[in-house]
Amino acid sequence: MSDEQQTVELWADGACSGNPGPGGWGAILRCDGHERELSGGEPQTTNNRMELRSVIEGLRALTRPVHVIVHTDSSYVERAFTDGWLASWQRNGWRTKDKKDVKNRELWEELLEQTQRHQVEFKRVKGHSGIELNERVDELAVAERDRQPR
Repeated sequence: MSDEQQTVELWADGACSGNPGPGGWGAILRCDGHERELSGGEPQTTNNRMELRSVIEGLRALTRPVHVIVHTDSSYVERAFTDGWLASWQRNGWRTKDKKDVKNRELWEELLEQTQRHQVEFKRVKGHSGIELNERVDELAVAERDRQPR
């Protein structure tokens, strides 16, 4: 199997206490029976920023181009790709259809850079519904959030 055909599952989630407030993110990479957990946090952030960071860092950890299935419970992240929001924002000079600046632009640009290295598809999962790996990335994100100074 060539590297391009290899499929990696990326499970990603963010957590925040207050919005803004202390936040954390978690990611799990799963491929060929192997798993790698990643996590981090920030003392002053938002939930959307942590959702984005979880996907960015998961993709960044991949050392070669692969097919990646991103599992996220964030409609914000998933719909930006599946509903064409990102393409529209870029066409409009990083402005929304309401002519407002796109929030978190620098993270969206980081995420775009990472997605260009891989063949990426996004799948939304229902959060807090007992899906094992989604629950685990939530635990990682919450633990990182709770480690942040208040």
